[in-house]
Amino acid sequence: MLPRDGAVVGIDLAEDKQAIAVVGHDVRVLARKTVRVKAFRLGEALDWARAKAREKGFEKVTVACEPTGPRWLQVQRLCAERAVPLVWIQPLMSRIARGQQDDTRHKTGEADCVLIARLAVELHCYIPEELDEAWSHLRHLGRRREQLITLATASGQRIAGFLLVAWPAVTEACAQPLKSLTWLSAVQLVTCQCGADPARLAAMGLEEFTALVRDAVGGWGGKRAWGPVCAAIFAALTGTEGAVTWSRRGLFRRCADELGDLQHARAELRKAEADMAGALGELGLSRLGDIPGLTAAGAAAILAELGDPRRYDSSSSVVKHAGMSPSGNASGTFYGQAHISRRGRPGLRLAVWRAVWPMPRFNPVMAGKYQRLTADADAAAERAAGRDGAAPGQVTGAAAAAAARRAKARVACAAALDLLPRRPRRILGPAASGRTADSPAEAA
Repeated sequence: MLPRDGAVVGIDLAEDKQAIAVVGHDVRVLARKTVRVKAFRLGEALDWARAKAREKGFEKVTVACEPTGPRWLQVQRLCAERAVPLVWIQPLMSRIARGQQDDTRHKTGEADCVLIARLAVELHCYIPEELDEAWSHLRHLGRRREQLITLATASGQRIAGFLLVAWPAVTEACAQPLKSLTWLSAVQLVTCQCGADPARLAAMGLEEFTALVRDAVGGWGGKRAWGPVCAAIFAALTGTEGAVTWSRRGLFRRCADELGDLQHARAELRKAEADMAGALGELGLSRLGDIPGLTAAGAAAILAELGDPRRYDSSSSVVKHAGMSPSGNASGTFYGQAHISRRGRPGLRLAVWRAVWPMPRFNPVMAGKYQRLTADADAAAERAAGRDGAAPGQVTGAAAAAAARRAKARVACAAALDLLPRRPRRILGPAASGRTADSPAEAA
């Protein structure tokens, strides 16, 4: 795709201005041009670049640019129409090369297009993939799910903060308030109707209050209200301990708004996860939901960031793409602490990290791996805690080492979560270990 007897057209994509440079394999600039057009109107500029390359004796031309926003799809389309090879430059590589060039942060479109072409000549590039509509839809759903999780978490934190000021007693009515649909329904009912005084609702009695909560819990996706939580919240209606009374009305209004936002975000999140499970079925990968400890939504979230696993050569490629490959820290006689590289897709790393937490408990293969990795550190911590005359520092150090080892074990389990089709039985557990996959899709 980058022959030695061909030229490279480097393009720095922007919204309304595109910088173009035609360079040879000695990185000598043959021609450059800046056009003020949208990316989908770059066809004439590409024809100009090919003509300039031919004038200098280069019959073959390769286009190189960064995958900037959605504009790269237009460049891919224009290159495909002209049968011109196209390669991508990782933006991180451009950033590093920009600093190596003259140790400054000088950045302009005219300079970056030459830099992009130089990186392509040096083969610091990769071949773009052809986007599949089903995989693109799955990635969109994964991004939407991530945004909804962030919105729901933020709303929950604000609700807890408002109630700790306006009505602290209700925060002790349930062990995990934001996970209890009964608690959320009851608090939403109170904050919408009480004005500045929750005690006003105490006159209706416990039975009527419970009936209202039972009617409201369906809006949160629940089926029935839990009586003890309703009784605890009803008892807290008259509690004023720690409440900032002069700000209650405004805080209750804000809390009611946040509860509405949280309810809407969770409903949309359930819908997005159902759509993701449906997208797995369309791709023939619904069997991933049968892996013990891994839900269909968790598998879909991983694949939304990963893309089609068949395009990776090995599982180590996936681990590197997620930024979870080991990164050593040693020089001479110095041996520092190793860590993961964190060079890859942060969204993929986060999706795998979230999905792997329940697996040491519910997946037999992951449970065995986790136990092998943590057994020695846990045993050392137990010995230090049970040793007579042990210094407090020794006990604390052993406990800290065991906690660090458990964190590393989870990272190792996350890196071992192999969804490639070449090894279909790796984490399916004993129930599926004796069965061979019937098709590549089923194996994946």
